Amino acid sequence: METAPARALPTRPGTARPAPKRLAGAVTMVGSGLSNQVGAALGALAFPVVGPVGVVVVRQYVAAAVLLTVGRPRLREFTWSQWWPVLLLAVVFGTMNLSLYTAVERVGLGLAVTLEFLGPLVIALVAARRRLDACCAVIAAAGVVVLMRPQPSADYIGMGFGLLAAGCWAAYILLNRTVGRRLPGAQGSAAAAGVSALLFLPVGVVVALRTPPTVTALACAVAAGVLASAVPYLADMFTLRRVPAQTFGLFMSVNPVLAAVVGQVVLDQGLGLAEWSAIGAVVAANALSMLVRG
Repeated sequence: METAPARALPTRPGTARPAPKRLAGAVTMVGSGLSNQVGAALGALAFPVVGPVGVVVVRQYVAAAVLLTVGRPRLREFTWSQWWPVLLLAVVFGTMNLSLYTAVERVGLGLAVTLEFLGPLVIALVAARRRLDACCAVIAAAGVVVLMRPQPSADYIGMGFGLLAAGCWAAYILLNRTVGRRLPGAQGSAAAAGVSALLFLPVGVVVALRTPPTVTALACAVAAGVLASAVPYLADMFTLRRVPAQTFGLFMSVNPVLAAVVGQVVLDQGLGLAEWSAIGAVVAANALSMLVRG
């Protein structure tokens, strides 16, 4: 997941969110997760024509268009202390998406997203100081060992890109916190998305000249940008105003499962029992940590 986190609105102690709002938030979270993974799968359909780089280029453009419209950053008023984390966030944003889509091409959507999800999971576990979190880390590590176990068909380069995406997502979370403290609203995320799109502009030109995209491939890439960037970002802003942040994090942990299901249905990327068990271990580690988080 690669969208800028929104902040949950505080609620008064002793007051519960109305059931219709919680239900709407839950439905939106499921829809956001499905949109994200279906978008990634549609982007993968364009790989034979434009490759992962071409899909990421289009996705960065779409993300920039959406975030700049929503965030409306006042770039001329930024100070250097505000600009430097924005610039780092732009680099991480682009690298995260590029490494994830490269991993998707090589090892499949389900495994790539599972490996990427280790980034926020590690951030959550490192920040905690409980024995339970150590147990969760062991469970997640066991899942990773199963995913990366030696076998003739293992693609360690693809797995490496998945782990790079995980590291980028962890850095993305930390940088977003810094940017959020130094810039109001979504200005920082919007500026980072705009800078990232500019960095990918020459790459897009080269890709278009070397492998001119077909209408179908371009449509798939644009759909990936809309479904995997625009929809989840707007859905997250809606959701965090209706459900607790803890519940939001719990639902986010289901993304590797959704990715595996979408990969099997849309891309015919079937997984064996060992892979499903590994995905389940990573999801269970995060869910257990979130459920008892105080």
